[in-house]
Amino acid sequence: MSAAAEAAASPPGVLRAPLVVEFPFTRSLGPVQSAFLTGLRERVVLGVRTTAGQVMVPPVEYDPVTAEEIRELVQVATTGTVTTWAWNDHPRPNQPLDSPFAWALVRLDGADTALLHALDAPGPDAVRTGMRVRIRWAAQRTGAITDIACFEPHEGPADPQGAPHDGAFAEPVTGIVAEARLDYTYSPGRAQTAYINALSERRTVGERCPSCHKVYVPPRGACPTCGVATTDRVEVGPAGTVTTYCVVNIKARNLDIEVPYVYAHIALDGADLALHGRIGGIPYDQVRMGLRVEPVWTEGGRYPDHYRPTGEPDADYDAYKELI
Repeated sequence: MSAAAEAAASPPGVLRAPLVVEFPFTRSLGPVQSAFLTGLRERVVLGVRTTAGQVMVPPVEYDPVTAEEIRELVQVATTGTVTTWAWNDHPRPNQPLDSPFAWALVRLDGADTALLHALDAPGPDAVRTGMRVRIRWAAQRTGAITDIACFEPHEGPADPQGAPHDGAFAEPVTGIVAEARLDYTYSPGRAQTAYINALSERRTVGERCPSCHKVYVPPRGACPTCGVATTDRVEVGPAGTVTTYCVVNIKARNLDIEVPYVYAHIALDGADLALHGRIGGIPYDQVRMGLRVEPVWTEGGRYPDHYRPTGEPDADYDAYKELI
């Protein structure tokens, strides 16, 4: 989307910001996936034969029809045929190629299913369904799908195909770590923009449904029960009541908080929906349902860092039971 289109997509005053979600995904490999990825390292492509005799590439560990475990490995060719494709005019960071390319489903010779990967071509006019292609191997291979650098057009003869393989390799790959990353341009919308702006003033603002009169914090812009827009803004809190909580015993990476600590649902006074926040200023084993708390703001006052006890008597259960 162009900058002008992005600006037109958001009403004036509504916040927009880049948002990146990323995490490492660690997976151990069974014998089939281990053989497949180790084979790529050795410039060998392995599929697996199903009980019906089809050869699946990439291989799976269980038959998609019978759910039986399957382990009969078959070496297929590094040449194949494009079954369908889509042109990628603006490659994103960490994609297989830096220049425009096609995402293509390629059925390798000897396989009955198609493998998705990049196809290096000078332009969309050079790509067609049915075209013949060949694997271009990465110069450095470690036992990952990226050992296939991409596919490239191929006009020569097909490689040998369909040979049985025992899946045995020296130093097999037994696990992988895949870095997952999603890039967004996020807009919280009208309701949450007002909520975020109020937090910068050390205020908490929700919205009331004109039909059922519930006050939602954070506001959603519409009542999930009645399905009508919520436009009446209501300031709630700052104090509230712990409705339920959990004790966290696992330290999160890049989070400078010593374990154990408590994360709780907190119903701010005047709100009909509990928000969540960390509880501090009290030993973790003394936190309880009904505990009255107040926010402790971050330096600069952008949002509450945590909530601490107010010193008031605990709230009666009947006062918050509907908010658990």
